[in-house]
Amino acid sequence: MTRTARRTGRPMQVAALGVTALLALSACSSSDDSSSTDSGSSASASTSASDQLSGTVTVFAAASLKESFTTLGKEFEKAHPGTKVTFSFGGSDSLAASITGGAPADVFASASPKTMAIVTDAGDASGTPATFVRNQLEIATLPGNPDKIASLKDLTKSSLKVVLCDKTVPCGAAAQKALDASKLKLTPVSYEQDVKAALTKVELKEADAAVVYKTDVHAAGDKVEGVEFPESADAINDYPIVQLKDAQNTAAAKAFIALVQSAEGQKVLTEAGFLQP
Repeated sequence: MTRTARRTGRPMQVAALGVTALLALSACSSSDDSSSTDSGSSASASTSASDQLSGTVTVFAAASLKESFTTLGKEFEKAHPGTKVTFSFGGSDSLAASITGGAPADVFASASPKTMAIVTDAGDASGTPATFVRNQLEIATLPGNPDKIASLKDLTKSSLKVVLCDKTVPCGAAAQKALDASKLKLTPVSYEQDVKAALTKVELKEADAAVVYKTDVHAAGDKVEGVEFPESADAINDYPIVQLKDAQNTAAAKAFIALVQSAEGQKVLTEAGFLQP
């Protein structure tokens, strides 16, 4: 009986030791897995945090984009708390000159490929510009169209005070193209540096009419009346957008351009009167 007890007791001790070792290994493994999981979670959280947008994104944009881009800027800030979109609106040629002159900006949206080329030719663009909308000309007259303007030719009447954008500005170049196609000669009372300035002349009743974009007539509401003319179909402007090479906030710049090109962005732009690219 005594020998049997000794023989059976030894295997039981070994088994107990084995179980203890297994439990220890299991605990170790569990601790390692937990550590690995915690490490993975931390890495994931860190990556997620780094992907979040913050800071200011500076956008230089053609004057005709003012209303729609201001709306998109607010939507961008709402979607990305901690960001701020600042705009500089004006004539595309002036904006392009500022960029090539070293003005800090992240994004440039121009009213024509020609003015965009000023920036790309200088090597100040990052990547290839993409056309995101198009725009068509329209005649803006005083409310009610008291001078009964019905065509581009009517603007050549000497009794009318007509304003055009400067020929170096996309809206001015487009207007001149339409006039040339119609073989019409028009001497305006003034050439304005951007489309908003031309429109303002009519709004203030300092001019009887101006050749501007449909989007600007739309934005002016009842301050002016729009008159379409068929020659405008031959002078439609493409609007390209690009991230700039020296952008200080590249992540936000890319995200803003993505918003402009998205279905949501295109809806805002088309509602403002822009044409699909």
